[in-house]
Amino acid sequence: MLILKGNKLAVLNYLQQGEFVSGEWLGLQLGISRAAVAKHIQSLQELGLDIFKVTGKGYRLNTAFELLNQQRIEQYYKAQSEGVAQFELFPVIDSTNSELMRRIQSGQLPDSGTVVVSESQTAGRGRRGRQWQSPFGSNLYFSYYWLLDDGLQAAMGVSIAVGLAVYDALKALYQIDVQLKWPNDILVHEQKLAGVLVELDGQPDGPCHLVIGIGLNLNMPVTASANIDQAWTDLALLGCEVDKSELVAVLTHCLEKRLKQYRQSGLDEMHQQWNQVHAFQGQRVNLITGQRSWQGICEGIDPQGGIKIRQNGEVKSYFGGEISLRKVVDDFTY
Repeated sequence: MLILKGNKLAVLNYLQQGEFVSGEWLGLQLGISRAAVAKHIQSLQELGLDIFKVTGKGYRLNTAFELLNQQRIEQYYKAQSEGVAQFELFPVIDSTNSELMRRIQSGQLPDSGTVVVSESQTAGRGRRGRQWQSPFGSNLYFSYYWLLDDGLQAAMGVSIAVGLAVYDALKALYQIDVQLKWPNDILVHEQKLAGVLVELDGQPDGPCHLVIGIGLNLNMPVTASANIDQAWTDLALLGCEVDKSELVAVLTHCLEKRLKQYRQSGLDEMHQQWNQVHAFQGQRVNLITGQRSWQGICEGIDPQGGIKIRQNGEVKSYFGGEISLRKVVDDFTY
């Protein structure tokens, strides 16, 4: 795990003021050489910060951003929730999901309701081993640990509840009507705004440890967006003014409510709510699993969270973390 501290953190704090700062001035403030300043600038750029240099003026952040604040997160959270969430903030981490999974697998179990958030990830992960672009300070990297006592099978529909929790939080804060794509993408105008990665550890009939990861695009730098291989959007492009600390608190609160509902009644009500905001309802899709793919009409999810596909007049449900769903338009799939 990398740590952002000392002179590197001090350089970032000066850059956050939004004005040009010269390498010479930074060196004088910190008592280091201009070469050392340049080295810190380079390491910050390697984290994904969009810093540019103008001869005669110095360095400046291309886009100002707000750092997460533990005290403000807790204040927002306590103002609306009676939950027991505990928040841990990291400047830089390999992956918020990996951090919690390491603790589970080592036997150092966190308390249920532990939230890990970071300003950056060096090895952020999406589904099927894909890399999740995680530039510093620009997006939200969030993981939540939840203990479910009813075994692995009872956890199979959790990603449906999580998607609805993200929907709830974005609707409450920004009045955005997102759509949900099975099994765990959040879209706006068929562009990806957020993704969910739920990882499980446990026994078929014993306690099940869940790590619920959510990556949400806030203000993606151009340098990072060049590495994204699908249509995407972020809250800045949608005209939202984001307080990251408030977002963490509200998202945690909405997630707690949906998980409580899931524990009490599964997807009895939620599968119908999910189908009302389903991105590909009634549309032709390509279902991909392993080396096999086939087309059909998407009819939402069933009460167990499986995706329903109609082929030749017959509707079948499909489950599994290694299944992908793509919309088909004019014989092109995306």
